Amino acid sequence: MGNKDIISNSLGIPPIPSPPNPVFLPATEKNDYEYARQNMYDIIEKGTSALEDIVDIARQSESPRAFEVVTNLIKTLADANKDLMDLAKKNKELTKPDASNEGNKTVNNNLFVGSSSELLKMIKDKANEDI
Repeated sequence: MGNKDIISNSLGIPPIPSPPNPVFLPATEKNDYEYARQNMYDIIEKGTSALEDIVDIARQSESPRAFEVVTNLIKTLADANKDLMDLAKKNKELTKPDASNEGNKTVNNNLFVGSSSELLKMIKDKANEDI
């Protein structure tokens, strides 16, 4: 056997091929968000699965320490869910269009300070100028 794999030679089995190198996407906000989001989903799913098993163990053992572990895991899962929501909120803030780029909007507010008789006189004068 000309293999360089010492373990497979010792056991008399063919070597297991090594897994390919992982392919990473280019670092962009969207890729980072999707990666972080998927990790959060995985953490929550695995934590929920573990919680079911730990609750069974706590019930069977009736150990205070087991119930303490259950409550800590519940708190951790609740925090992970909050973190997932915060991640979505931050992504929304990063991807929304910038309000300062909406173009220049000019607002003219004309204000007349005076009495109603002065306003009426000004309107009449303006009407006479237009004729």
